[in-house]
Amino acid sequence: MRLISVAYCINPYSSDYCFTFAPRMTKFDHDSVVPYKESALTKKQQVAEMFNRIAFRYDFMNRFLSAGIDIGWRKKALKQLAEEKPKVLLDVATGTGDIAIMAYELLKPDSIIGIDISEKMLEIGKEKVLKSGLEQHIQLQSGDSEAINFPEGSFDAVTVAFGVRNFEHLEQGLEEIKRVLKPGGKLVILEFSKPKITGIAQLYNWYVGIVAPQMASIVSNNRKAYQYLNKSVQGFPEGKAFVDILNNVGFRNTSCKKLSLGICSIYCGVK
Repeated sequence: MRLISVAYCINPYSSDYCFTFAPRMTKFDHDSVVPYKESALTKKQQVAEMFNRIAFRYDFMNRFLSAGIDIGWRKKALKQLAEEKPKVLLDVATGTGDIAIMAYELLKPDSIIGIDISEKMLEIGKEKVLKSGLEQHIQLQSGDSEAINFPEGSFDAVTVAFGVRNFEHLEQGLEEIKRVLKPGGKLVILEFSKPKITGIAQLYNWYVGIVAPQMASIVSNNRKAYQYLNKSVQGFPEGKAFVDILNNVGFRNTSCKKLSLGICSIYCGVK
């Protein structure tokens, strides 16, 4: 179903001073998956609030719950840009800056911009950038994936690690990414997916559906954030369905590569 409305706001996280007119958007099942069902806030606002709440434990929980495998996933995603050697790179949903910092270490671009809607995550990311001595090469700033504050054709490459599930309007975010890419620029997305192998699928569902929320409740005191993780993964259009969305938005040379028996996937596309 095509929806013909989008809001342009002075403050993208508030309904104040907004007006609407006409982009194309398809409604996906995961659009209605939110962290806090009882909240009247939009999905975008709820996601920002959720990450602000868990920011202080976010990096630890990533390493702990994945047993460090997530580091390898990020490296494999960034290797998709090895041949392109981007000079100017945008990291959307940069969070605490893991991909931005790793991108500089592996690819050595001249400049990396990381944007995110969570101020608390950005605060931690900026501290990490300073400790790494990379403040001349990496800038982290507040930014919305659906209204990226850069001119058309600004970046050689764009990365998104575990962020597209959180887009309030998936196609709009992808169209914005394509807009700010230079012609021939490459998009690399790293995202959770659902394993299909019998036994592995059941074990995965048990782990992310029961174990991860319980551990999150103990360590970060925010069970709902990791319940949201599971529900958003279950509702997200993965694999061929997501590749089809990239194609519909206008990306070419699209691909999907499964990692770790299908727990995670790397998607690529070229403007």
